[in-house]
Amino acid sequence: MLNNIGLPGLLLIAVVVLVLFGRGKISSLMGEVGKGITAFKKGVNEGTKELEDQAAESAKDVTPAEEDKDKA
Repeated sequence: MLNNIGLPGLLLIAVVVLVLFGRGKISSLMGEVGKGITAFKKGVNEGTKELEDQAAESAKDVTPAEEDKDKA
């Protein structure tokens, strides 16, 4: 069904949406979509940073403590 929609069909759909919702409503909606995408990217970056920090903490210092050196 969607394979048959060409450029004229897409233009007709765009005009109908513009008439129904108006220019102001569509621009505010696109602004909200942009904010959502930005928030999603920020969340992904924070999650990745948190995982990298956890991996760095577990790989910090693996040398034996002073007590082990005295026993040798």
